[in-house]
This record gives sequence, C-alpha cells and structure tokens, in this order.
Amino acid sequence: MTDARLSDVPLPRPGGHLPPWPGAMVPVTDGEVFVRHTPWCGPVPAEGTPDDAPPADAPRERALYVHGLGGAATNWTDFAGLLAVRFDGWALDLPGFGQSAPPRRYSVQGHVQAVVDVLEWIVARPGPGQGEPVHLAGNSLGGLVTVLVAARRPDLVATLTLISAAMPVYRVPAALDRAVALVLLPGIPALASRRLATISPEQRVRGLLQTCFGDPSRVPPERIAEAVEETRRRDAQPWSGQALTRSLRGLMTSYLRVGRANAWRTAASVQAPTLVVWGDRDRLVDPRLAPRLAGVLPDSRLQVQAGVGHLAMLEAPEPTARAVLALAEDVAARRAPEGAVRSAAGQA
Repeated sequence: MTDARLSDVPLPRPGGHLPPWPGAMVPVTDGEVFVRHTPWCGPVPAEGTPDDAPPADAPRERALYVHGLGGAATNWTDFAGLLAVRFDGWALDLPGFGQSAPPRRYSVQGHVQAVVDVLEWIVARPGPGQGEPVHLAGNSLGGLVTVLVAARRPDLVATLTLISAAMPVYRVPAALDRAVALVLLPGIPALASRRLATISPEQRVRGLLQTCFGDPSRVPPERIAEAVEETRRRDAQPWSGQALTRSLRGLMTSYLRVGRANAWRTAASVQAPTLVVWGDRDRLVDPRLAPRLAGVLPDSRLQVQAGVGHLAMLEAPEPTARAVLALAEDVAARRAPEGAVRSAAGQA
C-alpha cells in the first residue's frame, strides 16, 4: 500500500452547470439497464494555444462507474466529465435504480452479473480501446460489487477505484443501525414503500445531504434540484421503495458469507492495481476501514480526504479524479517498458 499520487494534467474548468450525460438501455442477463455515456474529449489545450483537435497519440481508454445503494448513474456526472480528458466513460443504473427496471431477485451477485455484462458490452464496442480492459470505479455498494467483479473477471478490469466501499462490517454505523435491524424482517419492504410515500422528495434529499456529505454546503443548488427531480421520478416507479430495502437486505446477507466467499478474502485475490478513496467524515462506512482495505489488496494506493463524507466523487470530484488519473498514468507507464521489450524481441 502507498499513498495516492495526484495527476497534474490540466482538467476542464467549470463552465456553468453540467447536465446529466445522455444514455440508453443495454441488455444484461436479467433484463436491461440504463447506461449513461461521457464521451472522451482528450487533453485540455494548454493556456494560450489554439483549441485544436487532440493529438493523435493522446491516451484514450474506457471506464465504467458504479453507484451505491439508492444512487444512480447521475452520481458521476461531474467526475466523469473531468476524467473525459483520458476516458470514454460509462455509468450504469444498477437494476432497480435510476431508469433501470428491477431484477427478478435483488442480490449483490445479481448486481455483479449486471456489471460484468456491461463491461463485456463496453469492451466489445468498436473504436479506440476496443478489446482492452476497462478502468472500473465503484462507490459504497458499488464498491463492494466492483471488488467482486474484479476478482471474478480480471480480464475485464484495467484498474479499480473503490470510494467508501461497503465492505462487510459487523458493527453497523449509527446512521444505519435501526434501518438495518428493520430491513431484515419479513414484510418490511412494503412497509418502507408506504412510509417513504409520506416524506416529500425535498425532505429526503435534505436528509441524504446531511448523512452523506461532510459539508453539505458544497453541493451546488443545481445538483440539489436534480436530486429532488430524480427522487420524484423514482417515486413514480412502483418498485422504488422495494429496490432500496431489498438491495440493502441483499447487502446485509452478503456480509454473512464466510470462508472463500467472504468479500475480504475475495479482495485479497484482486489483481488490478487499486485506488482506495475515503472521506474522513463518512458517516455510513467507517473511515477506519480505508487502511484495512488498502492493506488487504495486493497492489493498492490510499487517498483519505479531509472533511469529505461518503460520496467523494460528488463532494470532491477534482482530487478524486486526479488520483484516478494518476493511477491510470502509472499503470500505462508500467506497461510501456513491457511493450518495448516485446517489440524489440519481435524485431530480433
């Protein structure tokens, strides 16, 4: 484990409100999921130079972003926009969230299969980067899912970024204490749906801001308005309440796996170079897990962000993006000598 390095490449400067990226439905094993696409823009031109097309040798790779419990692909809007200097980016709505229909059965392994299916779809797409492994990032539940994906399909994953990954714990944070106890009881998903219907979207978004952000004042008003509107759209879906509670139940059930199926043991088998990101004000997943997770992963670097909560890619997109870019740069530099050796051997 080492401390994360930050890339110094120029990044796009804020130029007003960035709307959510467009997307489309993609077929997966258990139906279809909605996937948003952030197109590669190439390096930012140096100040004072004409805004010409990116150089032909500019790095262009592919990335997939996986949100957490109750989230959606829109959680990655600004972050993906920054990483577009190097990546063609995709972000999916996990089954039952965002614009994706629910699966037949909610489980962590079901989410893993959906992510594997989307990765295979991305790898197969024509154009620069076709056939190459993908840079994979996950937050919270999405972090746990991507650990399992990286261990199961190392051929699909170039690097792994884990932002407050929901690794198994046996002492539940106070913010989730009561909810976790309730969600394991039969009949609770239906009760939760009725209870949620009595709380306005504005109230729910304000509550999430207080729980998930180290400093809620950092959230732009436009993003709050988007979250409220997305909550209204989700409320119109008949499965919205059950998606949250049944996914939480699936997450808690996964924590009971022992032996080789345990996520901590699985993490030790991950081959991809991995960045572990945590906010030291995370109220949902204990920041003390950050060095433990980084220590378990065979090839890892750690970034702990001061004053940041559970959603570093939303609350602090630039330092998080710079750490991801540095990881991709270092992995590319590591591969370059290997490529040169192979080339020289072929000429000999």
